[in-house]
Amino acid sequence: MTPRDLVSTGMNKFKEGDLEGSISYFDAAERKNNQFSPYLWQRGISYYYLDEFEKGSKQFKLDVSVNPLDVEEIVWDIACLSRKLNSSAQPSSSSNVEFVEKSDMMSLPKGLKDRRKIMGTVYALFRGENGITEEDLAMMGSKGNGNSSSDSDEFYSLFYLGLYNEAVMNDAAKAQYYMKAAANSKYATGFGSRDYMSIVQKFIVDSVTGHDVLHSKG
Repeated sequence: MTPRDLVSTGMNKFKEGDLEGSISYFDAAERKNNQFSPYLWQRGISYYYLDEFEKGSKQFKLDVSVNPLDVEEIVWDIACLSRKLNSSAQPSSSSNVEFVEKSDMMSLPKGLKDRRKIMGTVYALFRGENGITEEDLAMMGSKGNGNSSSDSDEFYSLFYLGLYNEAVMNDAAKAQYYMKAAANSKYATGFGSRDYMSIVQKFIVDSVTGHDVLHSKG
């Protein structure tokens, strides 16, 4: 199999819920061609769901080294760091949450931004910048009240609100609420159903609860 075939198979393994299997195929792609290493962001997500937060963070940092404008890699790294920091916290004990120091977070190059407008709000929320709140991101992605947001904007706002509550705020109930809303969005059920983030969101919702899966080793 070619490295690309191995990555594709790894993605399918994740879709089937075989996280360890997905990593084995991503690793095999890397062994075939180590130039794939900084592009295996899917492996970082698998590590995250296996509670391998240090390995996940390392993968996302490697990704950003070749793609510094991709907010999603920065956000997933913050999620890994947050989960590692709060690994001993009980689910939904948001009052005991510790927050990652800004100095430990990756950031976009000064004056530059992700080309996707919705990602600017996601970035600010996860980094705790510009006073951005969950409500701001929800509004940015909302398709009501004359808002011109796209179907993908709606999905990604809900998806990352779910990840934010899961990883940063340690609020399992809100995380599951947003992930279910993302699952029912027009993007996830239609054109975007093959988007890897749609597959990730489906993995969470199809599990008993997203938080139980993410804390399966805890």
